[in-house]
Amino acid sequence: MLRRLLRVALALVALGFLGYGLARNWDATTTALSGLSPWALVGAFAAVLAGQFCMLLAWREVLAGLGSPLPLRVTGRIMFVGQLGKYIPGSVWAYAAMMDLGRDHGSPPRRTFACISLSLVINLGVALTLAAATLATHEALRRAWYLVLLVPVIVVCLHPKVLTWGLNLALRLARKEPLESALPGRTVLVAAGWTALGWLIYGVHTWLLAGRWDLYVLATGAYAFAWATGLLTFVVPAGVGVREGALVLVFTPLIGTGAAFAVALLSRVAFTLADATAAGIAFLLGRQASSKAETYADQNGAGSTDLTPERNPTGSA
Repeated sequence: MLRRLLRVALALVALGFLGYGLARNWDATTTALSGLSPWALVGAFAAVLAGQFCMLLAWREVLAGLGSPLPLRVTGRIMFVGQLGKYIPGSVWAYAAMMDLGRDHGSPPRRTFACISLSLVINLGVALTLAAATLATHEALRRAWYLVLLVPVIVVCLHPKVLTWGLNLALRLARKEPLESALPGRTVLVAAGWTALGWLIYGVHTWLLAGRWDLYVLATGAYAFAWATGLLTFVVPAGVGVREGALVLVFTPLIGTGAAFAVALLSRVAFTLADATAAGIAFLLGRQASSKAETYADQNGAGSTDLTPERNPTGSA
């Protein structure tokens, strides 16, 4: 209870600083907001959704490599619906929700747990690499130079042998059974490829919100840097306030303080709406998949809706 109150308090402090900065730059921020094209807002929202789809493909690749090749719509239901738990103070809710949904669709909790953990590591590694490559001369990255030191550590941790050892250690600490086999190296590479593509598409949304057509590279690195900063500040739910502060820090020298606040606020709105939209779509498509599986089982006298890899070896949607 005390830890949860502490997390809420820290989130409120972060939001307080963000609100103070917004109030000080209110006129400039509202001017920047009013100057944005509606098409830029729609494009930013669409880019977030497209980036999330790439992350889903990476997530599904990892889950399949661990031994649970589920249909895409079912994987989407596990990931998108379950990750809504990140908005609840405490780091366990998203894990618990995804593990429970995975169990419903034939993925053992240890595999889903390992998939979530590995996907976060890949995401963090790709984000920090992009930030280092695109913001090398930016003051914000110079202040947070220590984050770049995590990149080689993450690369080493993604080696199949090191990765399997680390995941099994985490599973033992969580009192779960160890993984049956090591994750193939090809799976890690494919997942990293989809993740990198997702980050490049995420960059489109900050680029459109910034309104400067020459800033795509920096806009991509800015959001990657902000997301990684928010993730590493794990005591704050969904990095709220921290991520926005990092975006403002990067964008202020480029487009001005008011416009930077506008980008940060609209980015948060776009991702929140996209999370809700993706969860709604995935929930409906996942229900359709479950209904079809039940109908098939009834027609064939199986009497089971378990979508385990053995019953669904192709993993097709």
